[in-house]
Amino acid sequence: MTTTSAGRTWGAALAACALLALSACGTTHENAQPKPSGAPAATKCGADGKYTIGMSQANVAEPYRQRMDDDIRKAAAGVPQFTVNFADAAQDNSKQVEQVDTFLTQRIDLLVISPNEATPLTAPVKRAFDQGIPVLVLDRKVDGDAYTEFIGADNVDIGRQAGQYFAKTLLPSGGKIAVLRGLAGSTPAKERQDGFNDGIKGSSIEVVATADGDWLRDKGQQQADAVLKAHPDIQAIYSENDPMAEGARIAAQNAGKADLPITGIDGLPIESGGIKAVSAGRLSATWIYPTGGKEAIDSAKRLLVDCQQVPKSQTLSTRVINKANADQVYAELNGS
Repeated sequence: MTTTSAGRTWGAALAACALLALSACGTTHENAQPKPSGAPAATKCGADGKYTIGMSQANVAEPYRQRMDDDIRKAAAGVPQFTVNFADAAQDNSKQVEQVDTFLTQRIDLLVISPNEATPLTAPVKRAFDQGIPVLVLDRKVDGDAYTEFIGADNVDIGRQAGQYFAKTLLPSGGKIAVLRGLAGSTPAKERQDGFNDGIKGSSIEVVATADGDWLRDKGQQQADAVLKAHPDIQAIYSENDPMAEGARIAAQNAGKADLPITGIDGLPIESGGIKAVSAGRLSATWIYPTGGKEAIDSAKRLLVDCQQVPKSQTLSTRVINKANADQVYAELNGS
């Protein structure tokens, strides 16, 4: 007879799980009873189990996403019940869909995903959710609500803060600026743009050019090169992440505008990250955007090990990084 660590019978375990209907509690894949076609598959939970987590990453070309994977690895190392398998979609929607479906075929116990784009990844996420597999969505959203929990910062609010920073601090008298956007189909790109537009509302700031840098440094530089040639009179650049902002800095230097104000978002506390870029004067400001990696493992532990519920949404905190606080914040985030 199968028992929990407390010696409860299998029937008692099922009764306990029934009281946690919204959690990930259930039977193991191996021991699950046959179900009618179309019925959701159960998942297992409990401190005595071993659990395989599939982590579907949009790409690892961005330092932010490398850090997210690293944060997940570090946090998961502290949970002996967990094994995490990583997949890199390399900014390819079709590849990410295939990788998620492969995870489902492998009968993972929980899916963590940071979607490349929202709409193409909605269906595979729903397939996992409908099979009873808990799904934690990080950073970028999918359409609808067929997932267990979304974990990420408020991108609209970050964009709004950036817009207000331009209106009140960088260009209080107004001026012409350019915007480097992230990947068009990803939700942070739209939300950071919407928030920024709201933040500069009522000011004399004019967005004269926008370009898609797809979150990448090299493409950010290419797009900024083109923008600066077409609009040599722009007075600042708002970049929706730090790597594109760093690329824009190179473009500005090449255009003879080494002092052009440029802001980013991410604020990774690493040597090559946005906080150090602000400290060194390459960026005027950035906003911390936590990866959510630790929080994802915390939620996975609650669901799988502790058999508890998690909230539908977990909003992570942010803060502005400027020259005045960059070194202090960097030290704080690195435990110095």
